[in-house]
Amino acid sequence: MAGAFARRSPAAVALALGTVYLVWGSTYLAIRVTDRTLPPLLMSSVRFLIAGAALYAFAARGRARPTRREWTAAAITGAALLLVGNGGVAWAETRLDSGFAALIVAIIPLYVALFDRVFFGRRLSPVAIAGLVVGFVGVALLVRPGGGNNVGVALVLVATTSAWAAGSLYARGAPLPSSPLLSASMQMLSAALFLGIAGLAGGEANDVHMSSFTLKPLLAFAYLVVVGSLIAFSAYAWLLKNVRISIVATYAFVNPVVAVALGTLFLGETIGWSTIVAGAAIVTAVVLIVTARQRYPETDEELQSETAETPLGGAVPRRDRARARALRAGRRALPAGARHGSG
Repeated sequence: MAGAFARRSPAAVALALGTVYLVWGSTYLAIRVTDRTLPPLLMSSVRFLIAGAALYAFAARGRARPTRREWTAAAITGAALLLVGNGGVAWAETRLDSGFAALIVAIIPLYVALFDRVFFGRRLSPVAIAGLVVGFVGVALLVRPGGGNNVGVALVLVATTSAWAAGSLYARGAPLPSSPLLSASMQMLSAALFLGIAGLAGGEANDVHMSSFTLKPLLAFAYLVVVGSLIAFSAYAWLLKNVRISIVATYAFVNPVVAVALGTLFLGETIGWSTIVAGAAIVTAVVLIVTARQRYPETDEELQSETAETPLGGAVPRRDRARARALRAGRRALPAGARHGSG
């Protein structure tokens, strides 16, 4: 496996990583721009409808039709990740700065580690525990009263962000299609329906006017569909097949930095010292947790990071090898940003 990775073009890997770093970090800026004139849930619904339909048309070629069981799993995963998770981001950014929202969303790996421990009994390393403590201290500092942002909205975003973690853990063992592109397209299409219903139920149709469709929001929307949902995820899916997951996972702590920088540069968003300290704590926590948890096993020698039982290089029980293969397959089935989240 290591030899297969080594044959990949460094230039291609760098281009794909750079795409994921910059594009997923920039989607927060694009959402903020569209939110200024377009209703957030209906905008997200149309975004995932277009992107999901295009991706499905491409990914489904030459494959058997997905089963009802696979569609049900995709709908559940899409509801958690894209309806609650991404929809929560789009809604919150009507009231919060894009960089601030990105820092909150960056805590998804903290939730995953916490839920893995609480609900699945997975033992955390001391490094991961330290990451949880540092990260949630950063969150407390970020959303504290008097911090200069809407505390209520920030707390709602903290809550909806947990849906990304819950959906990711559910998808790990869900009967999703083996193709990550097909799985993602089905989740996008399901979420498009749910977001449309939620937007209409919330009265967002009354906020749609011809004056809403100005050049900047339309360009930002097109960017979210084409670049954010299609190009970036294609690069991400390629990386998963050609680069070790420990390298791919570095996007988890690059994206919020990119989002904060772009929000400051293009939208004039201000960054106070408390936000800088809180953001640094959250990014540090993500680094600690990602490096402690994300070395998914590609060979027996790498199994320790998944089982937390077998010493590195030691004998690996057959049951644990099967578990590792199942976990790898589950994670490959996750959609764009499912392991960490994206705009």
